[in-house]
Amino acid sequence: MKAILLDGFGGPEVMHAGEAETPVADPGQVLIRVAATSVNRPDVVQRQGNYNPPPGDSEILGLEVAGTIETLGDGVSGWQPGDRVMALIGGGGYAEYAVAHASHLIPIPENLDFNQAACICETYLTAFLNLFRLAGLADGDKVLLHGGGGGVNTAAIQLCRQLVPDSTIFVTASTGKLDGVRELGAHHVIDYRESAFEEEVARITGKKGVDVILDHIGAKYLQPNMRSLAVYGRLVIIGVTSGPKAELNLALMMVKRQQVIGSVLRPRSVADKAAIIADFRERVMGHFADGSIAPLVSHVFPLEEAAEAHRTMESSAHFGKIVLTM
Repeated sequence: MKAILLDGFGGPEVMHAGEAETPVADPGQVLIRVAATSVNRPDVVQRQGNYNPPPGDSEILGLEVAGTIETLGDGVSGWQPGDRVMALIGGGGYAEYAVAHASHLIPIPENLDFNQAACICETYLTAFLNLFRLAGLADGDKVLLHGGGGGVNTAAIQLCRQLVPDSTIFVTASTGKLDGVRELGAHHVIDYRESAFEEEVARITGKKGVDVILDHIGAKYLQPNMRSLAVYGRLVIIGVTSGPKAELNLALMMVKRQQVIGSVLRPRSVADKAAIIADFRERVMGHFADGSIAPLVSHVFPLEEAAEAHRTMESSAHFGKIVLTM
């Protein structure tokens, strides 16, 4: 099959189109003929040599796919060849075929095409898991989202607007993406290049802080994040782009009864991911079917131009998701 392969680790130039062995669906899995996949930040980190796939998963990049079921592995029921599906996978999305656990499949609503469907599993599931299942975001809460126009952040804004419509959404973004996040529904948008976000949060909330923060920056933001949290606030860290180590004022955390939660989706067990996906299908997929949540497709590249797609992501030129099509 056609696939994107790596000549070692490094910049986008190590990626090239080549041939790889077509995978086979093991018991409990399905083989998907991929119509589209998407570029996610972990793909870039893996390409650089800093994020190995979980044992048993493909070393080919790509954490989500949309397409049609080609074949069923032993023991799979409830699905048929030809079904339109999207899937969360541990690797292998940058290819013509990919395998997925049957419990990790989601049927594609009729109103979505493959490009849109390829944008859902990794980022919307990440936002859903961390904001709602882990942080317990509820109506009336104030939530701070770091990440401007990235896939997880734009997904998080949409989920907050639909699942907790009485929440107040704070977003940090760069100058060129401020209007975009406002149009998605953010109530307070902070240009992090012009203002210290913790000062703006304190000003807007009367120094009370926010209830939940979703952060992928890590070390650089730890202390201002903690200062921005309200009593009983929850900080969920899903990335460490500024580094993995920072000092934490434990006394302040104790006095304010705060929580710091670390979370990664990819290494979780098959059963754990299946439970998250089942909850997501029940609570969120209806919003995609009725159009109240629409995947944001920023750029579309043919699979052979995966290197250019990575350059686009690294330049932060996108708002929403970057899609690769077959």
